[in-house]
Amino acid sequence: MFRLWSNSHQDRPENDTLHRESKVKELKVAIGPLSGRSLQFCTDACFMRYLEARNWNVDKATKMLEESLKWRSTYGPEEIRWREVAVEGETGKLFRATFHDRQGRSVLILKPGLQNTAAIDNQMRHLVYLIENAILNLPEGQEQMAWLIDFTGWSLSNSVPVKSARETIHILQNHYPERLGIAFLYNPPRIFEAFWKVVKYFLDAKTFEKVKFVYPKNKDSVELMRSYFDEENLPTEFGGKATFNYDHEEFSKMMLQDDAKSATLWGFDDKLQLVSKGHFGAEVAPEPVCIAPSAS
Repeated sequence: MFRLWSNSHQDRPENDTLHRESKVKELKVAIGPLSGRSLQFCTDACFMRYLEARNWNVDKATKMLEESLKWRSTYGPEEIRWREVAVEGETGKLFRATFHDRQGRSVLILKPGLQNTAAIDNQMRHLVYLIENAILNLPEGQEQMAWLIDFTGWSLSNSVPVKSARETIHILQNHYPERLGIAFLYNPPRIFEAFWKVVKYFLDAKTFEKVKFVYPKNKDSVELMRSYFDEENLPTEFGGKATFNYDHEEFSKMMLQDDAKSATLWGFDDKLQLVSKGHFGAEVAPEPVCIAPSAS
C-alpha cells in the first residue's frame, strides 16, 4: 500500500504539469488567433496566470483574458510614459524601489499619507504605469511583485476615496492576475480599520490572503515581513536598516531610462523620440542612478 501511495505521489508533479499544459492549449484555442501587442502580451506564462486566477477553469479564464485584452487595447497601459504621470509622483506616494525581495520580486512602495492630487483618472494611470514598470524590471523567471505600504501620515481626511481603492483592486485583480505576490500594510493606524472593513469586500479570496498587516510591536508580523526582505535593503520606515529619501528628479531619470526599454520592448521607438525631445515636458537626460540600496 505504501509503495502504491508513494508512486502515485511521485507522479503528481508530472501529471500537474501535463494538466496545466493541456489547459493552456485549451485557453489558446478559446482565445483564438492574436496579433500585434495582444500576441506579445499572451505568453504561456500569461495564460497560466489567468488560469490560476480562475482555478484552471478555461471558460472563466477565457472571459477574464478577453476582458483584459479589450481593456489593454483601449487603455494602452504599455503606451503610458512617465512625463504623462510624473506629477503624481512628486511627493513619493508611489514608486518602484531598486531592491527586490528575497524571491527576486520587484517592489512597489506606497505611501498613501502623501497623496497630492485629486484626479482619480490620472492616479490610476500612474498606478498602472508603475505596475507595468515593476513587471518590466522583473528578473527572468519571476512573475510577481511585492507591495510595501507605509501608513505614516495617513488619516481618513487624506486617504484615497473608496472609489479609488475599489478601482485599484479591480485593475490589479482583473487585469494583472497573479502579479501580486505579497502586500504588507505597515503600521496602519487604528482608524484604518473602518476603511479596511469597506475595502476588503472588494478583494477576492486569493488577493485577501496576500495582504499582511505588520505592527512594529508585534514580533510575529515583523518576523514575517523580514522573511521576505533583507533588513539591509528595507528602508527604516519599514523597520529596516536602509536610509532612503525619495528624490523625484532622480527617480524621473530612472523612469525615462525604463521608458526607453519599454518603448523598445513594445515597438514604440517613434513615440519614445517624442518623449526624449521633451514633448511631454522639459527634457531630463536618462543617466544611470541608484535611488535605494541594491539587493545584496
